[in-house]
Order: sequence, then structure tokens, then C-alpha cells
Amino acid sequence: MLAEHCALTAELLGRASIGERDIDATVVAADLSIVDNISALKAVSAKLTRVAKRIFLIDRKGRLSVVQAYALGATHVLANPVSGKQLLAKLANDDAAAIASTSSIMSGGQEAAAAGAASIACMFSAVISGSPIDVKGAKQAGSGIADSVAEHGLSEWLTTVRRHHEGTYQHCLLVTGIAVDFGLSLGMAKVDIERLYSAAMFHDIGKAKIPLAVLDKPGRLDERERALIESHPAAGCDILKDTPGISAEILDAVRHHHEYLDGSGYPDALGAASISDIVRILTISDILPR
Repeated sequence: MLAEHCALTAELLGRASIGERDIDATVVAADLSIVDNISALKAVSAKLTRVAKRIFLIDRKGRLSVVQAYALGATHVLANPVSGKQLLAKLANDDAAAIASTSSIMSGGQEAAAAGAASIACMFSAVISGSPIDVKGAKQAGSGIADSVAEHGLSEWLTTVRRHHEGTYQHCLLVTGIAVDFGLSLGMAKVDIERLYSAAMFHDIGKAKIPLAVLDKPGRLDERERALIESHPAAGCDILKDTPGISAEILDAVRHHHEYLDGSGYPDALGAASISDIVRILTISDILPR
């Protein structure tokens, strides 16, 4: 698919020398149900994340496979069978010159985005498998995002995330960055910025319960599908309610980030007086990236 369009090297996973030379993109084709493949990818993960674009080809677009790919460092995930046109489109949608000219600025942002995406992927995986959620890790990833936005600005963060991530994880990263920038623009204290990014990192965890066919549907949702989507705030609150390290404020933000001042939101149709400031900021930040 690629030989006529790119200068490329093909390597077996266990012998990959990723990151030892200049690479614009890496395409990983591996069965993630095989433990040895996962181990091989973990062994090269430090080198893999130095490559700006990391496309994983998976055999089935099942929730666990997608989550596993993102947790292992994917920036884009395609389900087989993949056409040459699809793969080339993923490879071509970045301006290489623009990336090169901003590499020194973006490297820190890329690291924060990769850590954030991996943390969100791990959260989704934990929900699916019934494992404990790494609350501390998610908050640390949120802190990295806050540092990146404070240092390089929101515009650079949005560009980095949109260039290197997609789907639900991209949305969560964008919302976290926007919420942080919102707080910084209001002159909020560090402790309040921490409250914002913590709420933002967890706000869409309920989407782990939504089937991918509905969550990623490109067209208009029918009534049943819309009801499923609108169940994610309450589902997220239920997932987190007994989790150590999750405050009542975070639970409030997770459950109510789709409530509106006029009472037209969901799931509880709250009015303005019942919606806290942190939820208001999160709701605005959640709407902006669409």
C-alpha cells in the first residue's frame, strides 16, 4: 500500500528499532490479543512515543482492542480490512513542514497529550474489565496538560491534540485543555486549576459503557441511540461514586456537565441556581471543541 508513496522500512515487532532515526510515522500491525505482541510494544514504547504519528491496525474494532491500542501509544486506530486510501489519508493529513518548524514547541505538548490519552485509555479499560481506576495517574496526566497549556498556550495545545489524536480521547484532551485555559484566563489559583483538570479528565468516563457503533457513528443518531449517548453522565457518576480519591465535586461535574442554565439539559434538568461554577466551566469547555 505504501511503497509507491513513502520511503519506508518494514520490521518485525520484536526487532523494531523505532526512534533510532528520523521517522515521520509508524504503522503497527499486530494482533493485540497476543500477550507477546503487547510485551514487544511495551518494550519499545519509550521510542514509539517519540514518533509524532502512530497508526495501529487492529483486526476488529472492538472496545478492548481500541483501548489497548491507545494505551500502547496509538494516535490513530484503523480496523482491518484497511485500504491503501484510508492508510494514506491518515499519513497525509499532517503538514510535515509545519510539524518540523514547531517541533521544539510541540514536543512537550506531544508528551502531555500522549500521557493524557494513555491515561484515558487505561480508565476506559478499567471500566470495561472491572479493574480499579488509576485516579492518581489521571490527575498526574491532567497536571501535565495544565503545565503544557500554561507554558505554550491553548492554541498550541489544540493543534497538537487535533494533529495526533482522534475520537473520544481527543475530545477529553481538548476539553481538559480548554477548561484549564478558562481557569487561567480567570486568574484562578493553582488549587482551583487542579479541580478543573481533575473534573475534565473524568467527565466522559461514562462513554466507556456506550457501544462503539453508537459512540463513533458518523451520521445522525436515532432516538434509541441518542438515549444511549445521553446516559453517559449518569453512568460515569455510577462508575466513580465508590472510587477512592474521587470527590463529591468531581462526581457532580461528571453527572451534570450536560446540564444547562435554562433547565433543558440532562440527566436531572437542573436550573441555573443548582449548577455549580465548576460544572458551568466544564459544560462550556465540553461544547467548544465540537
